[in-house]
Amino acid sequence: MDSAYLTIRQLAEYLNVKRSTLYFQVASGELPHYRIGRLIRFRKDEVDAWMKNHRGENRQIGLRTNRILNTVNRSKASINNLVKNAIDDVKRKRYTPMPGKPDQKIKGLERKEV
Repeated sequence: MDSAYLTIRQLAEYLNVKRSTLYFQVASGELPHYRIGRLIRFRKDEVDAWMKNHRGENRQIGLRTNRILNTVNRSKASINNLVKNAIDDVKRKRYTPMPGKPDQKIKGLERKEV
């Protein structure tokens, strides 16, 4: 790791993170990097400075993420209840105890209202 520029594999080893995490950071434009065609390179000193600037942000991101996840989970519960109620409503309107339409009378049988 004596070279001025690090590959993604070297940086992943240096920071002890997955390469996929670094690719995500590069794609989002958060992590300082250089592109040479399809190759991605990093300067160690820039990455170190970036790490110092992001120290302690994880807690803030974690709180924001938890807030979003709680909202999504509440929304899922609301949607699940909405779908269940809609299905129950359709079943009540569609399925009748007697065959045929509710306003028809079957010969010999009287329809009882439920």
